[in-house]
Amino acid sequence: MRGKVGSITIIAIIMLTMFLGAVHFGSEEVRGAEGVWTEKADMPTTRFFLSAGVINGKIYAIGGIIGGHPLSTVEMYDPTTDTWTAKANMSTARGYMAVEVVDGKIYAIGGWDGTNIISTVEMYDPTTDTWTAKANMSAVRNRLTAEVVDGKIYAIGGRYDLSNYLPTVEMYDPATDSWTMKSNMSIAREGLASGVVDGKIYAIGGWGDDIFSTVEMYDPTTDTWTIKANMSNERANLATGVVDGKIYAIGGYGGPNDDPTVVEMYDPATDTWTTKTNMPTGRSSLTAGVVDGMIYAIGGSGGSTNYYSVVEMYDSSIDEADSDYEPPPVPDETPGFGVWTMLLAMVVAVGIVRVKKNIRE
Repeated sequence: MRGKVGSITIIAIIMLTMFLGAVHFGSEEVRGAEGVWTEKADMPTTRFFLSAGVINGKIYAIGGIIGGHPLSTVEMYDPTTDTWTAKANMSTARGYMAVEVVDGKIYAIGGWDGTNIISTVEMYDPTTDTWTAKANMSAVRNRLTAEVVDGKIYAIGGRYDLSNYLPTVEMYDPATDSWTMKSNMSIAREGLASGVVDGKIYAIGGWGDDIFSTVEMYDPTTDTWTIKANMSNERANLATGVVDGKIYAIGGYGGPNDDPTVVEMYDPATDTWTTKTNMPTGRSSLTAGVVDGMIYAIGGSGGSTNYYSVVEMYDSSIDEADSDYEPPPVPDETPGFGVWTMLLAMVVAVGIVRVKKNIRE
């Protein structure tokens, strides 16, 4: 009888080993092959209408709004370790600002301090983890965007009160700590986003009297604006990232029936837009940073009560929406003889020896 029980036990162990090898390890490989968006470690601080700057492969998430209050919070994300680290707060708590990077320094520009729309500019030095006050813009504004060309920062659009939208462009020179007025955009708007390709600035979306899909290109060498092809979707409070000369417009708000997961890619060479794989977490009022060709969509809002600390990474080199994209093959879920399966087989072997020993006794 003991011999019969031992044989049944051996068979049960072997079947369990085969089942674990087939189901568990197969599902891990499939999970690793899912889509082009990948969830990453959340920010420690939930917030929306924040901004971000990238220095030496690290993303600095700065300021923002939560519960109707502006934040001075600065947190640094390291993509190589998927971890966040707290950094020195800004001197001025604010959201709705613009952030740009010149020569390894981050400049936080304008915004709303909880009471007033401001023109304040502060510079962050990551080597000393300190903030320094710089020359203010000539006029207050928030919900603006900014870009850098040839070491100069261009602050674009925004608004100076609840109903007056701006086409204004000012150029900041960090070398002289001074601002210079430049040619206005054709359309006054706030909540827009932007990107730089080949020394040209592209102002994208936003709203004023309406929500816009409008795209305008600014050439700093001639100080002129040119209308370009519209986005497929009207959107404001979106984020953008530039990879390999293409601008990716991510999320945003397009009205009560909009889709805040939308991602579109703009190719300046052909002046065309292409729909890309949707972001998993639909949201507006987010920010984004690009490191090693990966776009990190950070924070944001999903409505009047849903605020996010979520971080999702987009790999633009592989896209399910591309016509020539072929999904990786699903691994065979039949048992194999990988390292883990072999280890389990060894455990079974030990069990067999012990069962035989018990039978002899």
